[in-house]
Amino acid sequence: MFTVKFMRHTYVCRPEENLLEAARKCHIPLPVGCCSGGCGMCKVKVVEGAFTLGICSKAVLSEWDREANCVLACKTYPSSDMEVTLESI
Repeated sequence: MFTVKFMRHTYVCRPEENLLEAARKCHIPLPVGCCSGGCGMCKVKVVEGAFTLGICSKAVLSEWDREANCVLACKTYPSSDMEVTLESI
């Protein structure tokens, strides 16, 4: 299990949980559309930590997004303790 920090909220995430599920359990109002990696509404920025990225549309994450460590919360699974920001990106 890994600890995921969203600003003032911290959640202990099970390996099968993605960042969107962790945010919901912390009652964080993260915008969401399709929950399948196609719309890009749940984009967040990883400040620190390692993760595994599931299959998602390349159209919703630009090269700049990927270089800036922006990910889709619905398709990102922590593989270490993480810090995530929800600020406009």
